[in-house]
Amino acid sequence: MLALTRKKGESLVINNDIEITVLEIRGDQVKIGISAPKDVPVYRKEVYLQIQEETREAMNLEGLDALKDLF
Repeated sequence: MLALTRKKGESLVINNDIEITVLEIRGDQVKIGISAPKDVPVYRKEVYLQIQEETREAMNLEGLDALKDLF
């Protein structure tokens, strides 16, 4: 993991087309802004993990349905 120090208003750039800016700092919370192309999905990690789990569950169900169709 790369750890960087940024102050309010400062940014970092990823892969030439994604910019992350520190918008606000309040106590132990940091508000960030993300500028990325529309085809780049951006999720909070807990949402991303939930999507992955739901996808795995759906694939398992589809796999079971396919097996049932064989018999």
